[in-house]
Amino acid sequence: MIKLLVFTLVGIGAQIVDGTLGMAFGVTATTLLVLSGTGAAHASAAVHFAEVATTLASGISHWRFGNVDWKMVLRLGVPGGVGAFLGATVLSRISTEAAAPVTAGILLAIGVFLIVRFSSRPPLELAASEKAAHSAKFLTPLGLFGGFIDASGGGGWGPVTTSTLLTTGRAAPRRVIGTVSASEFIVSASASVGFLLGLGSEFFDNLLIIAGLALGGVLAAPLAAWLVSRVAPAVLGTGVGGVLVLTNARTLFKSFDIEGAPRTIAYVVIVVVAVALTGYAWQKSRTARAAAAAADPETGADETPEAPAGNAEPVRTESPSPDNAGITESAEAPVR
Repeated sequence: MIKLLVFTLVGIGAQIVDGTLGMAFGVTATTLLVLSGTGAAHASAAVHFAEVATTLASGISHWRFGNVDWKMVLRLGVPGGVGAFLGATVLSRISTEAAAPVTAGILLAIGVFLIVRFSSRPPLELAASEKAAHSAKFLTPLGLFGGFIDASGGGGWGPVTTSTLLTTGRAAPRRVIGTVSASEFIVSASASVGFLLGLGSEFFDNLLIIAGLALGGVLAAPLAAWLVSRVAPAVLGTGVGGVLVLTNARTLFKSFDIEGAPRTIAYVVIVVVAVALTGYAWQKSRTARAAAAAADPETGADETPEAPAGNAEPVRTESPSPDNAGITESAEAPVR
C-alpha cells in the first residue's frame, strides 16, 4: 500500500509537469522512479505502459478541440514508434548497473536542453501562424530520434519533437502540442511492446508502478489544467530542467565514484546556475506579462470610441486616415 502511494505521488508530480508544459511526463516520472530505487529499464517500461492510457486520453481531448493534424501524426508517430521499439529493446538488453548511467546521461542532457530552451526562448513566444506543412523527410528522422531517446532514456519525446516543431514556426503551438500528444500514443505502445519482449516475465513486476502512475496522472490532471494558467511555462520548464540535471548528476557521480570536493562543487554550480536561470525566466515572463497588460488597455481605448462609428479596423490600419475629420480626431485623441 505504501509503495502504491509512492508511485501515485510520482504520477501526480509527473502529470503536473506534463500538464503545464505539454512535455516531460516521462523524464520526470523516470527520474523519480530511479531515485526511489527502481531499475532504469523497469522504470522506463512502467512509465511507457502507463502513458499508453494517458496519451490516448490526451490525444482524444486534443482531437475534440481541433488541435491534431492527423497527416503529421502518421508521419511523426510511425517512425517514432519504430525508434521507441528499438530503444526499448536496447535498454532491456543492458544490465541494470550499465543502464543506470546511460539513462542518467540521457536525462541529464534533456535537463540541460530544457533549461536552455525555456530560459532563452519559451515556445509560447514563437510564431503561431500556420505555414507550409512539414515534409516526411523532416518528420521521419525526427520521429526516429525522438522515439529512440524516449524509450532508452525513459522520456524525451515531448522535449525533442515539440520543441523542434515549435522552433520551425510552421504551425500554431496548440497544433504542435496536440499533434505530438496524439502521436505519443503510438510511441508509448511501441515502447511497451519492446519492453514486454525484452524483459519477458519481469515486465509484470511493474504492474504496481503502472497502477500508481496511472492513478496519479488521472488525479493530477485537473490540478495541472489549473496550474497552466498560473505558472509561466518558462519558469516551470527551466526549474524542471534544473531538477533533472541535479538528480541525474547524482546518479552519474555515484556510478563513477566521484566524491568529496569535486562532487560538492559540482552540486553548488548546478544549483546556482539553475536558480539563476529560473529567476531570469521568471523575470522575463513577468516583463512579457506586464507588456501584454499594458497593451490591452490601449487596444480597449482604441476600440471603444470607434465601435459606434463602425470603422474600427480601417481607422486603426491606416495611419493617415482619409475618413471624415470627426472620426480622425476621435481616433487620435486616445493615442496622444
